[in-house]
Amino acid sequence: MREADETTRQKLADALREEPATPSELATRLDLTPHAVVRHVEHVSKSVDGTDEQLLVAPPTCRDCGFDDYDDLLNLPSRCPDCKSESVDEPTFTIE
Repeated sequence: MREADETTRQKLADALREEPATPSELATRLDLTPHAVVRHVEHVSKSVDGTDEQLLVAPPTCRDCGFDDYDDLLNLPSRCPDCKSESVDEPTFTIE
């Protein structure tokens, strides 16, 4: 398949097979917004379900207190629910 024929989700899945990445990194690479990347990752996770691959998610983490027990791993939290800091690292996705 030529690169021009690939869908955004196929490109996203291929990128995640190559190396782990955050929504912002993928957004830059694929010319999307980070929130659009998260929506696409939700669909990619369903696509790999039932195959020998799996989507792995390193959770968002607060840089101030270390909190990483978010309810929704496929999310871009704006602040930490524990200490209310806005210094939160994005989740990191990969397909293995």
